[in-house]
Amino acid sequence: MNEAPKHPPSRRRWLKDQSSKLTQHVALARVGPQAIKLGFAMSLSLLSLPSRASTILSVRVWPAKDYTRVTLELDRPLKFTQNLLSYPPRLFIDLEQVDLDSEIRELVSKVKSDDPYIAQVRVGQLRPGVVRIVFDMKEPVKPQLFALEPVGSYKHRLLLDLYPLNPVDPLKTLLDQLAKPGPAPAPTVGAKPSSQAAGPSSDPLADLIKERDQSGKSALKSESKPEANSEQKTEPKVIRMVTIALDPGHGGEDPGAVGHAGTYEKDVVLAIGKLLHELIAQETNMRAYLTRDADFFVPLATRVEKARRVQADLFVSIHADAFVETTARGASVFVLSDRGASSTAARWLANKENGADLIGGVNLKARNTEAAKILLDLSTTSQIRDSTHLAEVVLAQLGGLGNLHKSSVEKAGFAVLRAPDIPSILVETAFISNPQEEARLSDPSYQRKIAKAIFNGIKRYIQKHPPAPKQRTST
Repeated sequence: MNEAPKHPPSRRRWLKDQSSKLTQHVALARVGPQAIKLGFAMSLSLLSLPSRASTILSVRVWPAKDYTRVTLELDRPLKFTQNLLSYPPRLFIDLEQVDLDSEIRELVSKVKSDDPYIAQVRVGQLRPGVVRIVFDMKEPVKPQLFALEPVGSYKHRLLLDLYPLNPVDPLKTLLDQLAKPGPAPAPTVGAKPSSQAAGPSSDPLADLIKERDQSGKSALKSESKPEANSEQKTEPKVIRMVTIALDPGHGGEDPGAVGHAGTYEKDVVLAIGKLLHELIAQETNMRAYLTRDADFFVPLATRVEKARRVQADLFVSIHADAFVETTARGASVFVLSDRGASSTAARWLANKENGADLIGGVNLKARNTEAAKILLDLSTTSQIRDSTHLAEVVLAQLGGLGNLHKSSVEKAGFAVLRAPDIPSILVETAFISNPQEEARLSDPSYQRKIAKAIFNGIKRYIQKHPPAPKQRTST
């Protein structure tokens, strides 16, 4: 009996595959709509999941009469909006993708009652993922809110600068200082007179000095006192006050160099600057102006702009920097160079100092174009020559305190020395990166010795190179 022919193997597999597909279709027909809805819902939920919230790493507040700065440091950038109300003056800032945590709550306690512009701060969770900060102001302000990319040891930063509607005028600040009760300034011998010496005072602050001169004599007059030099016997002298702009480096967000023991350069140089200010204030023929008198950041161009605003005769920037080698020690004095740095170390230091704006945080969109232009101006040959004379006498005085890092004046392209009409020097008092010098820099008695040495250098320079009479300029 013959058996029925069998299907070839390929045919059997095909039938089995078709049967399996039919079973799957039947199963899908029973639950398909629900399965489709579930898959669609899961897709939507995945799309609507928020990205990871930014974390507030630190909150800092820098109050000063010039402006108050509030800094939020974060692990990643975020979106933010602001709204300013006039009556009463309030500022709302909404931070997206941020949770209300302990760090941002600390902002409330970090604003002190003596803050020049902020009355109080309130924070709260406006809605999920959005935190609102409300600043109640003591007076109307011009806020600048901007973000910065990571630089140095800092992560992402959101900076809020609160400026008064009427910016603080450096010249008015100097006038207010001189108007305080105290001994009246006595006249001093200055430079040779020019054709403009007669007539109204050429000193922009002469009117105030006249009012304070108890003798009723003008602060600007000529005299013909005999001198040893026969040429000077026949020429009268011009009497006027000498203004020195003192510039403690760094400040606020920019700590400058940090010593191994944790000493901040910004604190040391501010202390030295204030001591130097006191010494100058005791002189009857000299007055000093500090580009910063507290722990806040001042952009490089603004430091120069302030000096020019008060019509300074001299500009002295004070630093205590670090070097890659901890053995580096001794004081140095620098002037501007228009032909490159005098040494590799000088070039390295200038590049480091010129990066202060990046560390301190400058709002490039709001930067004053005139102030920014100052950094591009090249100083005149005479300015560099006069700066070198000043640097030499100051360096000689610092040499009396101990070892000098360099026995001669160094040159480099420091942006802060680019006032084309003011002899300007940058003093590196010591290396804070050297443990021994860091200890000395932290000692108030040594700080006073440094201030005294710089003061003696300034005084000797003025005696040898008395400033010429100035013409009143528009300000």
